[in-house]
Amino acid sequence: MSPPKTTAKIRHRCVACFKMFNRRQHLVEHMKISHHSLHQPRCGVCFKHCKSFESVREHLNVPDHLFKGDCKSIFSERGCTLCLQIFEDATALADHKNKCHLSAPLPLVTPTRTLGVNTRLKAVAIDCEMVGGGDDGSTDLCATICLVDEDEHVIFSTHVQPQLPVTDYRHKVTGLTEEDLKNGMRLQDVREKVLAILCGGHNDGAGRLLLVGHDLRHDMKCLKLQYPSHLLRDTAKYVPLMKTNLVSQSLKYLTRSYLGYKIQCGKHEPYEDCVAAMRLYKRMRDQEHGKAEEEGDGLNSWKQSDLEKMKPEELYHNSTSEYRCWCLDRR
Repeated sequence: MSPPKTTAKIRHRCVACFKMFNRRQHLVEHMKISHHSLHQPRCGVCFKHCKSFESVREHLNVPDHLFKGDCKSIFSERGCTLCLQIFEDATALADHKNKCHLSAPLPLVTPTRTLGVNTRLKAVAIDCEMVGGGDDGSTDLCATICLVDEDEHVIFSTHVQPQLPVTDYRHKVTGLTEEDLKNGMRLQDVREKVLAILCGGHNDGAGRLLLVGHDLRHDMKCLKLQYPSHLLRDTAKYVPLMKTNLVSQSLKYLTRSYLGYKIQCGKHEPYEDCVAAMRLYKRMRDQEHGKAEEEGDGLNSWKQSDLEKMKPEELYHNSTSEYRCWCLDRR
């Protein structure tokens, strides 16, 4: 007597991250919360989608005892350790590295007060250095500010007069002394200059330029500056640049890992930090992701019953990112 026939259990595979599910409805729920899209970072070998580039790094550098597939070996031979792209051969990789690995900018000799706003500007980067006020020196007071354009030219740079008595100049980090700030600009004047730049020289208060920086909310709070959130490009909050647990990385780490050079080895230089943030923004903006993503709520705009009828490829096609990809700024 022959044994009874068994029916093979059908499993449902996510075409983006390759996770397997026993039920179609579980795949649908996964797709709704993962927000897979062509804008997500992904492995250049197997095209597995990840939330951040750090997750891609982990995938490409998995320990040997967990190693599966060819991703690790191919990346070690033909992959760029900064942008994580894969190239046809070692020659193409070497040519790419000459462009991808950047050098630190030359430091500014002295702060300047220039305001040459190019009408064709689309984005400016900002960085502020703080000194401490209050009894314990923990109150952040803006002491130095710098703005650069996309070509890394200084638009505005100056010391700032603290609004409260300084109890900690944080000299090891800022390099500042009382003498440096004695002739600084008033905070109100600095804020007006910054707004004039961001508003394209107009006095209507309407933001026209993208504002790039690292942990922008901190700089804006110290400047007492308000700016539309849809115009902010914060390298500390951009999901692809965050840790695998979606916690912010330091600008120092991002610059070393994605641009190939070191910053903040001694005191912090606002110009150096501005340039690093702008370079990171441009590197993310200049990525090629194919066609632009459609606006809308993605899979959440569909009925559950309709989603469960879709093939995995259809679910992916209709899924949208949970963040606005910076590549869309090129439009």
